[in-house]
Amino acid sequence: MERRRSQRYLLIPLLFFLLARCAPAGPPAPGTSISITNVGSDTMVNLALAWAEAYNDLHPEVSISVTGGGSGTGIAALINGSTHIANASREMMEEEISEARARGIEPIAHVVALDAIAVVVNPHNPVDGLSIPQISDVYTGQIVNWRQLGGENRPIVLASRESNSGTYVYFLETVVRQNDPDSSALFSPDALLLPSSEIIGLEVATNPNAIGYDGLGYVTPEQKTLGVAVNLASPFVAPTIETVRDGTYPIARPLYMYTAGEPTGAIKEYLDWIVSEDGQRIVAELGFVPLSAS
Repeated sequence: MERRRSQRYLLIPLLFFLLARCAPAGPPAPGTSISITNVGSDTMVNLALAWAEAYNDLHPEVSISVTGGGSGTGIAALINGSTHIANASREMMEEEISEARARGIEPIAHVVALDAIAVVVNPHNPVDGLSIPQISDVYTGQIVNWRQLGGENRPIVLASRESNSGTYVYFLETVVRQNDPDSSALFSPDALLLPSSEIIGLEVATNPNAIGYDGLGYVTPEQKTLGVAVNLASPFVAPTIETVRDGTYPIARPLYMYTAGEPTGAIKEYLDWIVSEDGQRIVAELGFVPLSAS
């Protein structure tokens, strides 16, 4: 009897493991109720939730589940077949694409909005603008005091996203490494790795020494955005919808939704709606940059 009970207990975790692998690979089946799973970027999570709610109002038969966790988490879910759509604030890496293809998945990128990475400080900080080389020196720990940048004699506190964040990866490559493929520069070990955009905003709003970076849609009046210049010979440009669209703001990026292969059925209809005028209106309402001026 004791041996049978032990065998039964051993089967329970195996059952949970098998159930966890029964993920929604492939498009949802047509029917009276359709479920779409959407996982990934924390930068995009509020936008994705707003899209899902608005689309469900129009199509009550379609239920869209949205979860954050970071771009890397969403891409991993797409690769292992546990989500229909992966949200990403960066492009997939070559190794991620190779892993997906090894599993028979061809990732397809869909640009659904644009975004600026705003460099933010406390409103009481007198510094108004920095060049990308200066920001790189700040985040690698070569510049450690605001006085070195024309500010007050205060230590600089670095606020950053965690490494599973697409915003972290984009900022590392574009700003810290200055788009140099040969650079191996890293964030200073003194940087605070924070789990969400909201917490970066809170750190900057309450700490007069802090500097952070975040998607434009997460900037609040309690933060001050810095103008950013390509170099010290270039003009400082503020992050706005206009400067992102005309290409003058130097830290801007597309936001992506990835699917496993070309989308069909309900997933295609949903993505088509997102890039429509109605879907892009929500982009602007949440402080991100729509794909077109219309």
